[in-house]
Amino acid sequence: MASRSLRIGLLPGDGIGREVIPAGRLILETLSSTLPRLSFTFTTLPAGYSTFLETGTALPPTTVSTLREECSAALFGAVSSPTKAVKGYSSPIVALRKQLDLYANVRPVKTVSSAPQPIDLVIVRENTEDLYVKEERTYDAPNGEGKIAEAIKRISEKASHRIATMAGDIALRRQAIRSGTGVKSLHKSPKVTITHKSNVLSQTDGLFRESARSALSSSRFSAMEIEEQIVDSMVYKLFRQPSAYDVIVAPNLYGDILSDGAAALVGSLGVVPSANVGDGFVIGEPCHGSAPDIEGMGIANPIATIRSVGLMLEFLGEEEAAGRVERAVEGSLVEGKVLSPDLGGKAGTKEVLEDVLRRL
Repeated sequence: MASRSLRIGLLPGDGIGREVIPAGRLILETLSSTLPRLSFTFTTLPAGYSTFLETGTALPPTTVSTLREECSAALFGAVSSPTKAVKGYSSPIVALRKQLDLYANVRPVKTVSSAPQPIDLVIVRENTEDLYVKEERTYDAPNGEGKIAEAIKRISEKASHRIATMAGDIALRRQAIRSGTGVKSLHKSPKVTITHKSNVLSQTDGLFRESARSALSSSRFSAMEIEEQIVDSMVYKLFRQPSAYDVIVAPNLYGDILSDGAAALVGSLGVVPSANVGDGFVIGEPCHGSAPDIEGMGIANPIATIRSVGLMLEFLGEEEAAGRVERAVEGSLVEGKVLSPDLGGKAGTKEVLEDVLRRL
C-alpha cells in the first residue's frame, strides 16, 4: 500500500483532556514506528472554557481554519462547560460539529471478550440539530405567574436521512468485518434500531422516524433488519438486554443520553470512545468529561482516548492500524493487571498507557 502522511489536530480542551490527549499522540507515534507506511504530524490548537476565560472565545476562528485547511483529522479531549449561563460562552465541541458539518457522533460500546455479559453495539447520534440548536428564550408569563422558558427542537429531513444512512453503512461494515475475520460475534446479521418518541412528538420525531425509514429502504440495505424503539422503552431494554442491539440511530438528545447510559454497561465512561464524523473530516473524542475532581492527579483513564484514536483511524480508512489499537486495548483490559481507579484498579494514566504501548 502507498505511504500516507496524516496531520492531526490536537485539542486538549479542559481538565483531564490535557492529560489524555498526549496519550493519544503517543499511540499514533508508536503506530508510525510499527507501520512504516503511516506517518503523523501534529498541531496543538486552543479550545475550551479555559480558552474562553483567556481570550473571550471558546473556539478561536484560527482553530477552525487550521482544522479545515491543514489537518486530516483531529482529537478532542474534554470541555468544562459551566452549568449556569455565561455571557458569550458556548460549547466549542458543539460549535465544531456545526462548523465542520460533523453530523454523526459514533459511539461503540463493547465489552472485552472475557466479559460475562457480552455487549457489542454502536450508537449513531445525529450531531447538528434537535434541541442542541441552542435556540432558547425566557420570558414573563402573561398572567404574571413567574417566568416561562422555551427551546426549539429542530429536526430536518436532510439530517435525519443522512444519519440513518450512516447508521446503515456502519451496520454493513460491521457485518463485513465479522464475516471477513471469522470472529465470534453476538450478531448473525446487521440490524439498525431507529429510536424516537413519535407517539408524543408526532411532527419532529415523526419526521425523524419517516426519514430514517426512507433512508434504510435503499436496496443496499435490503438484507438488513430494521426495527424501531420508543426512547423510554429503549432505555429499559438497553439495560435489560443490551446484547440484542447492533446499531442504534437516534436524534441528538436521545443519542446523547443513551450513549452515556450505555457506558455504565461496560464499567466506565473512561473506556468508551466516540468519533464526530462528517463526509470529509473526523474528530476522535473520548466520551468522558473534563473531570475536575481528578484533574492533575494522574489517574485519568486514557483508554477512551486511545480507542477514539482507533475509531478516528477507522473512519480515515486505516482499518489495519485501527485494529492494532483495539487489540492492544483488549489485551490490556482482559489481562486486568493494569487498571485505572474507575475500573477498580490502582494504576495511573502513565501506567495504563505504557501497558497498551507495550502491546502495540
